[in-house]
Amino acid sequence: MWRCINGRIARRFLSTASASTRGWWDHVRPAPKDPIVSVNEAFLADPFPHKINLGMGTYRDDDGKPFIPQCVRDAETKIKARFKFEESNYSAASSKFVEESVKLAYGKDSYVIKEGLFAGVPSLSGTGACRLFAEFQRHFYPHSQIYLPDPTWSNHHNIWRQAEIPVKTFHYYHPDTRGLDFPALINDVKNAPDCSFFLLHPCAHNPTGVDPTEEQWREISYQFKVKNHFPFFDMAYQGFSSGDLDKDAIALQIFLEDGHLIGCAQSFAKNMGLLEHKVGCLSVLCRNIKQATAMKSQLQHIAHSMYSGLPFRGILLVNVILSNPVMEALWRKEVKVMANRIQTMRATLRHCLENLDSSFNWEHITTQVGMFCFSGLTPDQVKHLEKLFHIYLTPDGRISMAGVTTSNVNYVANAIHHVTRINEEALFMEQ
Repeated sequence: MWRCINGRIARRFLSTASASTRGWWDHVRPAPKDPIVSVNEAFLADPFPHKINLGMGTYRDDDGKPFIPQCVRDAETKIKARFKFEESNYSAASSKFVEESVKLAYGKDSYVIKEGLFAGVPSLSGTGACRLFAEFQRHFYPHSQIYLPDPTWSNHHNIWRQAEIPVKTFHYYHPDTRGLDFPALINDVKNAPDCSFFLLHPCAHNPTGVDPTEEQWREISYQFKVKNHFPFFDMAYQGFSSGDLDKDAIALQIFLEDGHLIGCAQSFAKNMGLLEHKVGCLSVLCRNIKQATAMKSQLQHIAHSMYSGLPFRGILLVNVILSNPVMEALWRKEVKVMANRIQTMRATLRHCLENLDSSFNWEHITTQVGMFCFSGLTPDQVKHLEKLFHIYLTPDGRISMAGVTTSNVNYVANAIHHVTRINEEALFMEQ
């Protein structure tokens, strides 16, 4: 009897609850998928045993496996032996982490370090640093906009739009030369409203692999000074452009020499192999200590509302490596090894394609730098690579060079040659 009554009550409750909540989420539609996420999902769903993922943004060794530098393994051992979590340790470690990160960006002997002219907070990798700065921009410059290079990492658009900052683009890549469209870039900088926010990649541009020369950076800095633009650098791949961490930060140092205030998002997910720890840093340069103190308090306030605190272990790992000269030297050598492997794969892939008597010019494979090669492949050619050869990359033709290895480079070259020849033959038939 009670069970029956209880059942009726339950059915009546569910019916009432269903009626009262009906319509809450009916207007919610699936969000568009990030291109890189879509590529990875397609790759994982493919049962073919010899499939190749050229869409990932993280480093892989020559066996195609995730790479954890030896310096990180050594740091892990030190942490296990010496450290335990305490609130006071967290605060001190966070401050030390920001200081070491800023030294890496601007140089250990930079006056901004000695005089304390920076505000910074740990962040959820480089993405979190960008998102945090976008929130800061929304709070303190609500009527501003952000200029992003065309093209840029697709998530940059999402980050600033989610912060309700209008997004505009400036010329960057020239599809015919597969290099930098420098005259158009400078023209856009000159024509942007005074005091505009610009996002710049200081090294290893994602997705094109095209970086300005030192002379071009000096001209960009000069034009920014004339227009009083604010440069925000997203430095996700420091070390992967040249193999030299300091050389890859030359753009920031040029802007610093010219007297700019600068914002910088840093990530240690790639160059330290700390993807699972999501370790990053946001820093902003300031005129004086008073301004730096105020800026830091605001960044901390915004960060606290977004994610409160960060995992402690990743911060400790970076601190141990950057504050120990021996371990930092080992890390710098390992970054050089990673960059050299990518450069070798670039040269090998180009050589293989040219040996196939391709009618296309593949010089850009070696003139571009860093993790990515903007191959020039069309979306249709990318689809053919996936369908015929089980090779996966983003529709814009961006190749993650970390996915190219000694064992698969010939296969990749032959596949690219095949899909580009299909288009060439189709054009010939049309004529």
